[in-house]
Amino acid sequence: MASSALSNLMLAIHEKKTTSVDLYRPLRNYVTFTYSEREAQLLEDDLESLKQLRSDVERVPDPSPAARRDLLISYYKALCLVETRFPISPEKHHVNAVSFLWYDAFKQKHKSTQQNINLEKAAVLFNLGATYSQIGLGHDRTTVDGRRQASHAFMAAAGAFAYVRDNESTKATMGQSCTVDLSVECVGMLERLMLAQAQECVFENTIAKGSSPGVCAKIARQVGIFYEEALAQLNCAPLKDHFEKGWITHVQMKAALFYSEACYRYGIELHEKEEIAEEIARLRSGSSRLAEAKKSSRGAPAQLLEAINKLEASINCNLDRAVKENDRVYLMRVPSPASLSPLPTFSMVKPMNMTEILDASKEKMFAILVPDSSAKALSRYTEMVDDVIRTQAERLQQASELTRVRLKEMDLPDSILAVDGSSTLPVDLKEDVEAVQINGGPAGLEAELQQLRDLKRVNHELLVHTEELLQKEATEDAQFRSQFGTRWTRPQSSTLTKNLQDRLNRFAANLKQAGESDVKIERSVRDNSALMSILDQRPIESAVPTLARPIMSLDATEDAIVGTLKQSLRQLENLGAQRAGLEDMLKEMKRKDDILPKLMTITGSYEDMFRKEISKYDHICQDISQNIEVQEQLLMQIQAQNEEFATLFNLEDYKASREKCYKQIQAAIAKYREIKENINEGLKFYVTLQDAITNVKQQCSDFVMTRSIQCREMMEDVQRQMSGLSFQDHRNSGPYPSVHQPAVSSSPPPPESQNPSHHHPQAPYYRPPEQHSRPGYNVPPYGPLPPYHTPHGQAPPPHGQAPPQYPPQGQQQPYPSWQQQGSYYDPHGQQPRPPYTAQNPYPPPNQGGGYYRQ
Repeated sequence: MASSALSNLMLAIHEKKTTSVDLYRPLRNYVTFTYSEREAQLLEDDLESLKQLRSDVERVPDPSPAARRDLLISYYKALCLVETRFPISPEKHHVNAVSFLWYDAFKQKHKSTQQNINLEKAAVLFNLGATYSQIGLGHDRTTVDGRRQASHAFMAAAGAFAYVRDNESTKATMGQSCTVDLSVECVGMLERLMLAQAQECVFENTIAKGSSPGVCAKIARQVGIFYEEALAQLNCAPLKDHFEKGWITHVQMKAALFYSEACYRYGIELHEKEEIAEEIARLRSGSSRLAEAKKSSRGAPAQLLEAINKLEASINCNLDRAVKENDRVYLMRVPSPASLSPLPTFSMVKPMNMTEILDASKEKMFAILVPDSSAKALSRYTEMVDDVIRTQAERLQQASELTRVRLKEMDLPDSILAVDGSSTLPVDLKEDVEAVQINGGPAGLEAELQQLRDLKRVNHELLVHTEELLQKEATEDAQFRSQFGTRWTRPQSSTLTKNLQDRLNRFAANLKQAGESDVKIERSVRDNSALMSILDQRPIESAVPTLARPIMSLDATEDAIVGTLKQSLRQLENLGAQRAGLEDMLKEMKRKDDILPKLMTITGSYEDMFRKEISKYDHICQDISQNIEVQEQLLMQIQAQNEEFATLFNLEDYKASREKCYKQIQAAIAKYREIKENINEGLKFYVTLQDAITNVKQQCSDFVMTRSIQCREMMEDVQRQMSGLSFQDHRNSGPYPSVHQPAVSSSPPPPESQNPSHHHPQAPYYRPPEQHSRPGYNVPPYGPLPPYHTPHGQAPPPHGQAPPQYPPQGQQQPYPSWQQQGSYYDPHGQQPRPPYTAQNPYPPPNQGGGYYRQ
């Protein structure tokens, strides 16, 4: 990369120095003399705050440039307030005991002393720009974000220096001597320098992003132009001999570097376009500029010289290649550098607007320091201004409302849009349709129906698997009972599993009736698909009928009528935009209308002053009157044009067909919402039922595992009895050995019942857990109750939370819960995220409606 990013050297400005100034005592004495001791006491806190701000400004800058920036902004705002209340000058009855002394930032032997607050304000703003430059230099410009932040800081510095030039430099030097650094020429030069460094940061980011050579060339050229402008001012009076040689060398080399960088980048683009002759001319121009800059580079930083040398090598390499290609292939005549057009530029930076940052209108310091007569006069003038603005604002609002009502009565501009095929929908209806389309629309209902089918199948398979567990255990128990006869003394399976079997039967009934509800939903989707298909049209406006042109036209005037009406509507729209601008102008004028300084110094009649000041609003009031008058005439013209348009295009029939379409869309939305709510209700039901069946399946698995252990122990016992073994050692421990004693011959438990971390309770027979049956499942077979009925009458667990634990708290479960293992459906042996946790996007249905509420 031949980029000048290697230069990466930028300049920061040092702050101006000052000496201590006592503002507290002179200002307090002025308040006491001009007003009273009471006002002086009331202003004690404000005077102390001002004194502290000045003292902080005098001290060595805070190590944090950001804190220094905030201090300077606060002090400048305070100075703006002081200026409006305390006349600081050598005159007898003014504050004549305050003198401000500031040293030149670039030649500190030079200083300026004035009894002029504008010198203080200009110096503070200069230091603010210097602080912003130091903030920019402090950012890490090896990163994209660091370069972006540095660019913003340099633009802020440029804004501060521009503000000094435009608002304070002339006032600070008026009739008195002042240091060069506060001159219009110096702060203007610093503004261009800061913009150059801000644009340079943008260029470095452009290179880092890999932008095209043409874009890089334009941005680089603008960097060079900013440096060239700064260099031109540095070489003219009064700055010519004011800055050190190193400053001028730095700016001069940067200007040459970025001009040549632009030539290099532009040459790459020319080579791609096979414009070899111009490429050679551009590269030669860039190379000669670098060679010229190197002649006066004595004392320049090594890093900057390295960047120039590397760029020069890259330019010469491309130049040699282009010359050879031209000599062998293109044979084009190379133009002279003077005949070339200027390189294109692209400015990405501008001085930051400091008006809002430095606005002191909301500051409260010295707010009470207003003479009583001036305060009353200001209040009266403010009321006069408010009355003007309120009256004119009401006129503007009435005009806008009148336009809206009249256009709605004429069905404009909707009817004109319909002619062009750009029909519109009422806002609320369009929002309803967009909500339906975002949720998949009618076309997406089939996927949700498939979710219902999948969930039903999963629940059915889970139920069948659970019943098979109980059936298998009961069959094995019956075989052993038949084999061993009366020796097989443990209870029958059917006795122990009655409650579990009853619950499974109820679940089966629930599934059956829920399936019937699913059929109703599918039938409803099928029967209403034609009605709802309108909601799948995108954009929905395409479903709205268009306003057809007349089939026959005797004089073919319809285009002229439509065109004239459109033109009138555009004129009406322009008048509305003009009214908005007039209202903003009124508010802006009032915001800037500060006559307090004039009121505090006036000696004549307030009435004359009021008439003169309030007349500033007359021209806006005249513009408002003219706007309203033109609008009224235009509305009358539009009404006549619309009557002709409505007759020609049969507007009444179009309105009827459009209203019919609106009603069809509303009916489709209502039916879609009804079906969507029923599907969501079904999804919730199946998810909740699956949790309940999973819980019962776990209980059945625990039962089967415990019975398997008992089976082994009983078989050992029966075998011992049949072998004539003695059981005296078991006489005190119950009819069967403990499950914790080693079995003589036992087969391993079924795989699903193995749990190495589980200790089985010492229970010779299976005792079914106390049936704390869940309300909602302890009901008669599904008949009168809704089939999509959540167990216990509760809502399903919130998405992302674990399902409820069974059996209830307080009842110990002999084996671990299965809740951490289950997934809704896993046909491939994987563990996907549960797919059926849809959230209902619509409000809950009425209690009397829905397929699942009978």
